[in-house]
Amino acid sequence: MSVDVLVAGGGGFIGGHLVADLLKQGLSVRSVDVKPTDEWYQVHPDAENVVADLSRRENAFAQTDGARNVYMLAADMGGMGFIENNKALCMLTVLTSTHMLEAARAAEVERYFYSSSACVYAADKQTDTDITALKEADAYPAMPEDGYGWEKLFSERMARHFEEDFGLTTRVARYHNVYGPEGTWEGGREKAPAAVCRKIATAVITGEHKLDIWGDGEQTRSFMYIDDCVKGSQMILNGDAGEPVNLGSDELVSINQLYSIVEEIAGIKCERSYQLDAPQGVRGRNSDNTQIKETYGWAPSISLADGLAETYAWVYDQVKRKIG
Repeated sequence: MSVDVLVAGGGGFIGGHLVADLLKQGLSVRSVDVKPTDEWYQVHPDAENVVADLSRRENAFAQTDGARNVYMLAADMGGMGFIENNKALCMLTVLTSTHMLEAARAAEVERYFYSSSACVYAADKQTDTDITALKEADAYPAMPEDGYGWEKLFSERMARHFEEDFGLTTRVARYHNVYGPEGTWEGGREKAPAAVCRKIATAVITGEHKLDIWGDGEQTRSFMYIDDCVKGSQMILNGDAGEPVNLGSDELVSINQLYSIVEEIAGIKCERSYQLDAPQGVRGRNSDNTQIKETYGWAPSISLADGLAETYAWVYDQVKRKIG
């Protein structure tokens, strides 16, 4: 069966939102994920929903057959706590990345989008909280996040060489900390915005206005709302720039500031306890958006405060449903 778009990892957080947007445009979509559908973040009845392990070559070929364009989002990943403690699992995603490129070439797809990560950037450029925003060239000389970052950088290069050697049109976006509703909010794979929203929602509901923060809270990051990610990904897939491009916000905040923004949204103040031995990743990371502005005339439009308000409202409902 032919489809306009294959979304590999369609049962994930970003994939679920992307499938929804593609369907709204009237496109036919095949959404594939390794998880059973009752564990998908969103299931869209209008899509062709398939449970398959794309790290297996035969499955990658079967699901890519008939697809005009491919979004390759499938990866074994999570927040900093997960990727620091599961380096081998993160590296094994290279099987999915490799087999999907082979399958896309065999199926003669028109365009192939690969979701890379800011974790590809060299660690020695991220040692200060007052970080110089990372431009695309800063990925080399290579020293990415161990495990997850190495897999992403290798798969970027693979996509590049499939275009150079085989003529497969590939596009690569380096995601910077995507967040929003309908995502992971507990269990160890959640990222910082969802974890912060969960902790503060729990404080509101229980009346216990105390929370733990990983590290000293001064580590800095930028966070991109899911709607901007979905729009930017499609823009990059359909664009003319073959080199990897940052897709993220350049609104830099500390983790302490992130907590303060959500506290203000929730209308409370919490006593903070700092866990200095907890995973916290690089000291600072921000996106240099010069290239995406010059190439596409585009930048994320949703402020961190506005995006967190939407995310907190959704996470609060999940916490309330769970603990009453």
